[in-house]
Amino acid sequence: MKDNYIVIKSPVISEKMTMMSEVSNKVAFWVDPRANKSEIKKAVEELFTVKVLGVNTQRVSGKKKRMGRVMGKLPLRKKAYITLKEGDKIQMFEGV
Repeated sequence: MKDNYIVIKSPVISEKMTMMSEVSNKVAFWVDPRANKSEIKKAVEELFTVKVLGVNTQRVSGKKKRMGRVMGKLPLRKKAYITLKEGDKIQMFEGV
């Protein structure tokens, strides 16, 4: 994967991730399921100009959803937990 905007889809915004970013300097992003850890690290460092210490990934399987009579399934997604260097921050939704 070449483009950083294809690798990183969107940030994960939740109470748990807000606490993790304040306490342990970690952030989470939804990423492309085909991306590996080195591509994710490179994309975050280039897009946000921060130093990444570690990347942990988690594959989230799609849930079953009902649409009338028909059962459907949401696609597989991948979440990446990024550990940043002490003192680095990604200012996205501070104070929301």
